[in-house]
Amino acid sequence: PDTTAKINFDAARKALYASGVQFVINPYDEFSLTKALHLKEAHGGSITVLNVGGPETEPTLRKALAIGADQAIRINATPTDAITVAKELKNHISANTYDLILCGQESIDYNGQQVPAMLGALLNLPFVNACVDLTIDGSSANATGEIDGGHATYSGSLPLVVGGKKGLVEEKDLRIPNMRGIMTARSKPLQVLEASESDTATQAIKFVKPAGKSSVKLVDSVDELVHLLHNEAKAI
Repeated sequence: PDTTAKINFDAARKALYASGVQFVINPYDEFSLTKALHLKEAHGGSITVLNVGGPETEPTLRKALAIGADQAIRINATPTDAITVAKELKNHISANTYDLILCGQESIDYNGQQVPAMLGALLNLPFVNACVDLTIDGSSANATGEIDGGHATYSGSLPLVVGGKKGLVEEKDLRIPNMRGIMTARSKPLQVLEASESDTATQAIKFVKPAGKSSVKLVDSVDELVHLLHNEAKAI
């Protein structure tokens, strides 16, 4: 969902109430999509954007097409947990041929950092998360990922799964669809596939919103502050 959207849940507090909520491309995915565009311009090829979700996610796929992707595929499923999403992506990817799988390192709604790693494991492919630099030379790749206290650079052969973040490209490199791109996107293919996985490994029991911020009280003197800390906050 858009970070400015008002988020509500259903009566049981087990699912997002999506009616009226505007969806946007996950920023981490947008960094990876922009990198894919740079690689296409340098090396050729085509870009397929792949999503697991309902019809409400199609505007984000159309935006990706308007930015420069060549085709879009929506796997018609509710993304109940990370492993279900990873399995759906794996089933499609393994049945097709892709040289490079670029994901965002995480989604900004759940911040799980799970899907790219699971996808790499399911596909039995090399995987680099928190990727901030990627170069391609023929069928070989060098990828640099952030680790605690520094960076690690890996080299290997394609195909490769990457979880990208800011640094893979910079915010100034992100592209805004122009009118020509928007018009062209209408004629680009957006295919809808039925889900192949029916079981979910986990389920949400309950969503709870964080407590609202308490009001701020300004005081004019040290004596008043001490009085409040002693009598109201019971801190001294």
